[in-house]
Amino acid sequence: MAAKERKNGRHNRNKPTHFSSVGVSTEPLRPERTTQHGNGRHGSKIGNPSVLNMWNVSFVLFAVAFGVLQYYHVSTMFEYDRFFSHLSDLEREMTFRSEMGFYFSYYKEMTAARSIGDGFSSAILDKTVEYPKTVNALKRFNIYPEMFLGILKRGYESFMNSINQPTRMCYNVRRGRGLSDVQSCEGMGDIAIFYVNSIFFWNGCMMSAFFSLAVLFSGSLFGGFIAVAAFFYNHGECTRVQWTPPLRESMGYPFFILQLLAITYTLSIPRPRWLHSAFIFIPSLFFMLCWQFAQFTLLTQMLSIFATFMLGYIRLSTLRCVLQGQSVALVTAYILLFGNELLLTSYYPACLITLWVIVCLEPVFQVHSSRIALWILQSVILVAGTASFKFLISSLLHVADDAHIGNLLMSKISDYKDFHTLLYICSKEFDFIETETIFRFLYSLLLPSALAALLMVMYNLLKGEYNRWSRQGDAGIKNKIDLQTNPKEGAEFVYHIFQTCAFVIMAGLIMRLKLFLTPQLCLLSSLLASRKVFHFIKEPVTHRALVVALIAVMTVKGVDNIREQRGHVGDFENGRLEDALEWIKSNTPKDAVFAGAMPTTSAVKLSTGRPIVNHPHYEDTEMRERTLKVYSIYSRKPVREVYSTLRDMRVQYVILEYSWCVRRYRPGCSLPEIWDVEDAENRGKEPTCMRLKRNAGPFFKEVFKNSEYTILKLNKVSQKINSQRIEVSATE
Repeated sequence: MAAKERKNGRHNRNKPTHFSSVGVSTEPLRPERTTQHGNGRHGSKIGNPSVLNMWNVSFVLFAVAFGVLQYYHVSTMFEYDRFFSHLSDLEREMTFRSEMGFYFSYYKEMTAARSIGDGFSSAILDKTVEYPKTVNALKRFNIYPEMFLGILKRGYESFMNSINQPTRMCYNVRRGRGLSDVQSCEGMGDIAIFYVNSIFFWNGCMMSAFFSLAVLFSGSLFGGFIAVAAFFYNHGECTRVQWTPPLRESMGYPFFILQLLAITYTLSIPRPRWLHSAFIFIPSLFFMLCWQFAQFTLLTQMLSIFATFMLGYIRLSTLRCVLQGQSVALVTAYILLFGNELLLTSYYPACLITLWVIVCLEPVFQVHSSRIALWILQSVILVAGTASFKFLISSLLHVADDAHIGNLLMSKISDYKDFHTLLYICSKEFDFIETETIFRFLYSLLLPSALAALLMVMYNLLKGEYNRWSRQGDAGIKNKIDLQTNPKEGAEFVYHIFQTCAFVIMAGLIMRLKLFLTPQLCLLSSLLASRKVFHFIKEPVTHRALVVALIAVMTVKGVDNIREQRGHVGDFENGRLEDALEWIKSNTPKDAVFAGAMPTTSAVKLSTGRPIVNHPHYEDTEMRERTLKVYSIYSRKPVREVYSTLRDMRVQYVILEYSWCVRRYRPGCSLPEIWDVEDAENRGKEPTCMRLKRNAGPFFKEVFKNSEYTILKLNKVSQKINSQRIEVSATE
């Protein structure tokens, strides 16, 4: 077995359509045409088939190239950050902190199971994640990606074994810094490397889809170039996959881009059919299966599409097409997730039901001549219906799993706060968007480019409205039936305006959601290359030259941003957590039950296989209450009360991290201060964790300790209480 050193360093429409009164054909994925504008009309000279074929070949080549570039970019940054190829199995697992390790543990279990059936059974009947409760992990945790990758890994191993090909190579790695040597394995046969490389490949496919979306949206290859360049130049604001590959966003967001591609294309054609509903159904389904947040994003999408319908830019048949695709996807996802209550009781299914009611009532609405009155009526029905159906479904099922989301939003606009909302807003990712992020958008020219494109689109739309009003008069504007038979042009633009507004609000309230806003701004920037939007630039060659000049100027700051990201060099080491996990594996029974901070318990589950009582997946009412009880060890409650709480949960060991007693993102955000909101009667007292630091007895016994982690074993305590005194005897 060879040895190597680990160093601190890197290692079709029948007729062309017009945008308002001006523009060119909206047929997707066609080469640009030479156009001449006059009197609001245009002519076109379509190239011969060889030119068309050359364009198609160029499009495919660029899409593949950008996908490969994305894969290379994120995979190498991940390697530079952690020196992942030289880590041991345990170290690789430790790099997946908090919910990342939690999700990875199910992939690990699937690869280690005796059969695929056993792997699914262990996930459906999981007795280790919320001990002593049995949990259906497929229902609760959106781990279908881990199940799929686990099956893929098993198939890969079986195939390679059948042809007698090795899948990995192992080395002894000298870690230095007083640490013992470890074994490190490279190659796709290693479960962690197979896992992260599969995710990076999937996100490379996302970039190919994103380029395709930008080309479709702008009608130009150059639009795709702008969008992709803007994405890479603002890469750190667009995605976190290079740092946190196991997160649900890394799995789900590529499906959202595919879904957005299907939606944009469907809105751009005059009469979509059932096949377009199928195109919407497939990515919507997988988006919901991969990420619990998908329902909230799809809610904003349906609201944006309905607003586009209300303004007369799409027919009722188009709205029905989108509704069919998303409704079938929702029902299918609900079935595949074994009746996930969080999905069914959210505002998204309530909104879909209400929209179906409005669609059914549309013949009644057409008798109204005033469009303004109709807008008001439909808006009232939408809001009232969504709220009513949401309340009805939640009440019938007695489920309030998403209550923390409403409380979180309330805390953003008021002084409301409780323990759970403070856990969120005291994390930087859930704070308001940073001012520095806005400045980064300005410096990279992303925000100016997106705003310029957005303003030009809105100018064209308003000009089209004015021209229509001038030609038809007020009676024509009010005629709803005319708009249903002959809707306005530019539906895809109107939809993306509304969708951008929704993403601005989401990112403004919760910084983590800028991963939706930033790529959307990149997509809007692609319109700077659109002949449909910038029709006043007569010569296509001049237009393209301006686009190239813009990309060149963006590159100045963009390259600096890329260098800054790729210049980050790290070498993962967490000896304190490693010691704690090794001690647990060597000194505790396999059925020993652990409690502690959410990031640490996920590491315990992943690396030791011991049962835990709480974990980082917070979208469940009972789980939030479990965490509240476990975190009482960081409150100011009496030690006896904390001990009784943990004992009632059947905890045998609790992992105490003293840094959690004092660290805080901002004033009022340390755990004892957060507990003061819930436990007013004990305010001002010394935190329980500090008291246990001095003396763990008689309720606990210190069995392991290093500079960061202390493992306390719950003693067996008998209590005799009378009016005068309390006698406590403790035994191990």
